[in-house]
Amino acid sequence: MSSGLRTNAVAFNTIARKEIKRFLRIWGQTILPAAITMTLYLVIFGGLIGSRVGEMGGFSYMDYIIPGVIMMSVITNSYSNVVSSFFGAKWQKHVEELLISPIPGYVILAGYVAGGVTRGLAVGIAVTLVSFFFADLRIANPGITVAVIVLTAVLFSMAGFVNALFAKSFDDVTIIPTFVLTPLTYLGGVFYSIRLLPEFWQHVSLLNPIVYMVDAFRYGFLGASDIDIGKTFAIMIIFIVVLFGFCVRLLNKGTGLRT
Repeated sequence: MSSGLRTNAVAFNTIARKEIKRFLRIWGQTILPAAITMTLYLVIFGGLIGSRVGEMGGFSYMDYIIPGVIMMSVITNSYSNVVSSFFGAKWQKHVEELLISPIPGYVILAGYVAGGVTRGLAVGIAVTLVSFFFADLRIANPGITVAVIVLTAVLFSMAGFVNALFAKSFDDVTIIPTFVLTPLTYLGGVFYSIRLLPEFWQHVSLLNPIVYMVDAFRYGFLGASDIDIGKTFAIMIIFIVVLFGFCVRLLNKGTGLRT
């Protein structure tokens, strides 16, 4: 291994380990609350309301919403981990140490994304374990399930990185999750099938990228979907490639970092 590759590997491992240790050190604030919140969703929507709804898409309502609830936890936590951590680095000015170092922008990005993905998957696993108390879970397509959840965590970790770059205050860190991410998630088919909607609103729903991710993850669990799986993977990969290039470009230009 050349010295450049070795340096980049050390830098990546250092940033990734720092990010992972950061959220594990305060797991009572990062993992536990998310697991409790999603448990409440399962109790209220799956247990109380689900008994009245009956079936959804040929499955019990509880079985139907569990994949969506897991995906929702992964999306929100992978996003929030990166946006809060990187903005904190900006606010405390120690991000400047990374900027003057010989570390390429894509390595810095990869380190933060690794932390976001790890937290998203950790919360997703916690919610999955809790879900066993509510339903007899069986994964129809393990490979697709893992691929979808990892790609989703990567995508929203990079989206959080973009938010952190442009954020100028702590209020800016919460605006996008509150007014954009949360509505898109609730309208992303977590609690219902888009086939229940009138045809016009079905087409409108397809403009929401979260619909594809939730649907593909549900296919991994239940083996049934409303959208072609190949199309879903293509959309996720395109978003990831575009976001990766955008993040690296912004980082190399020092957008939101240099005053």
